[in-house]
Amino acid sequence: MWREEMDVSNQTAITEFILIGLSNLPEVRYPLFGAFAVIYQVTLVGNGAILLAIGTEQKLHTPMYYFLANLSLLDIFCPSATVPKMLENLLTENQSISFAGCALQLYFLVALVGTEVFLLAVMAYDRYMAICFPLPYTLIMTKGRCIQLTVSTWAAGFLNSLLHTVFTFHLSFCKSNLVNQYYCDIPPVMALSCSSTYVAEMLVLVVGGVLGISAFLITGISYNYIISAILKIRSAEGKRKAFSTCASHLLVVCLFYGTTIFTYIRPSSSHHSPARDRLISMLYGVVTPMLNPIIYSLRNKEVKGALRKVLCRKICLQQARYYVNTTCSYQLPCVYSDSW
Repeated sequence: MWREEMDVSNQTAITEFILIGLSNLPEVRYPLFGAFAVIYQVTLVGNGAILLAIGTEQKLHTPMYYFLANLSLLDIFCPSATVPKMLENLLTENQSISFAGCALQLYFLVALVGTEVFLLAVMAYDRYMAICFPLPYTLIMTKGRCIQLTVSTWAAGFLNSLLHTVFTFHLSFCKSNLVNQYYCDIPPVMALSCSSTYVAEMLVLVVGGVLGISAFLITGISYNYIISAILKIRSAEGKRKAFSTCASHLLVVCLFYGTTIFTYIRPSSSHHSPARDRLISMLYGVVTPMLNPIIYSLRNKEVKGALRKVLCRKICLQQARYYVNTTCSYQLPCVYSDSW
């Protein structure tokens, strides 16, 4: 007993963590920096364009596009929690992150990913109501109801993350401070603990499992009813029209759950290298947010039309400004000559 107390007292508390980046080789680091900088910018521009189109086009002020705007916000915030730090590490070779910085990064990442899981379930429920109950849809999915559902998804995601973050960073860290990931996540941070992780692991398994499976079931059951309702439509045009309203969301759901399952739920194998696992983990954290606006802009005629209007409006405004500037520049000498 006395020796255990001695061991605990001799342990040094960790004040910072070292994030193991994607690569330490300069010939690989700089191309990776360029590639992820471009991906991050495309993500911001793409999702920002979706937000701009929905905000400026009155025809898109419906529940479906209201939820899509929230998804675009999440796709901006989620990579912003990890990518800037990753780019800094690739450029400066400074792999360290403070204890508080690691806790904040983990909190926001888990909160945003959790919120997206719940939001995808709400979006699936919205499509279920629109296709299976088209007549009372507008009475059920009112503006107030949409706001309630959205606030609930964000609150559930952030409260769930707060619970996991508190229990994860309440552990004692006295082993190595090398986080086997390019960002702070629950499994690699928990692996550094020198105290019992049983409660924190059970919390992730039970709470995360119940909430995640519930959201997955809502999404799956909703699309089961949606597909059954579409197949009952007799006309081919009616089927195409009904399916087009939910095809983009279904692609996003498959992409999100596919990459998440591939990242976290894989059979353990000695052939898995940590470097490859880090690259795979970027699928849902970096690549998916970039693809979502591309999927919605390519598959949705209304979004494409709204984006086209925004671009035309911007081009026309620039041309008008150019015309005014050139006209004024030509008229100014005439004004001065008349005054003389």
